[in-house]
Amino acid sequence: MTPEGLVAPFVEFEFMRRAFAGCLALSLGATPVGVFLLLRRMSLMGDAMAHAILPGAALGYLSFGLSLGAMTIGGIVAGLVVALAAGLVARSSRLKEDASLAAFYLLSIAAGVMIVSLRGRNLDLLHVLFGSVLALDDNSLLLISAISTLTLVALALLYRPLVLECFDSAFLRSVSRASPVAHYGFLILVVLNLVSGFHALGTLMAVGIMILPAAAASLWARSLPGILGLAILIALASGVAGLLVSFHVDVPAGPSIILVAGVAYMLSLAFAPGGMLGARIVRRPHLES
Repeated sequence: MTPEGLVAPFVEFEFMRRAFAGCLALSLGATPVGVFLLLRRMSLMGDAMAHAILPGAALGYLSFGLSLGAMTIGGIVAGLVVALAAGLVARSSRLKEDASLAAFYLLSIAAGVMIVSLRGRNLDLLHVLFGSVLALDDNSLLLISAISTLTLVALALLYRPLVLECFDSAFLRSVSRASPVAHYGFLILVVLNLVSGFHALGTLMAVGIMILPAAAASLWARSLPGILGLAILIALASGVAGLLVSFHVDVPAGPSIILVAGVAYMLSLAFAPGGMLGARIVRRPHLES
């Protein structure tokens, strides 16, 4: 592919520029949240929460059609309800939180698909499940950008308690009253960014832009700031490369972006210092007394 082929689609076509702006906003907002999900060992919870927003978005669609506001509010409410319900079940029964989340995840995706199918066509169901990053309009971009801005501000304010909770939540609870604020504030950020990603990538793939770049970056960098910065760069590069693959090969943009991010993860898993082969190639000297 020539350099002209890399730049021309974004210069000539407005929908490609909008898609790039959406990928940039998601990279800055959703991917850092994915890093903290990874550190808290909640990656699968992120996937469950991505599907939990489906019934709310579907109810908004059933009531108002493909309305940005209705589907956004419905998704946020559904995601928060499932997160709180899973926590309540885990605290009041013998079920662990992952088991209750799995149960709510299955119920949510089944209910959401059923609701969309009651009124919509297969095309509408595909739009809800897989998104349409190439069809982002001004309102969608403003929503994604607003959520990304809010996320960056919130992460800056909650950075220290979030880091402490990732590594020693019991210590944070013992020395600070910020523990519940960090915990529930982070859950709200997860839901907001999944709803943001839902509009571009759909409920099935929104979590991909959060987890895959974060996992790849964690294999290369050793410090948290390094992981955060590298994860954002990998997410943005995956977005650009996925859009170009979609444009030149005529394949869906959302899956292309996630597949490129997956390739970055697989390469990192193989060759990064923290990966399978890189750990054997790069030998760190042992400390000697």
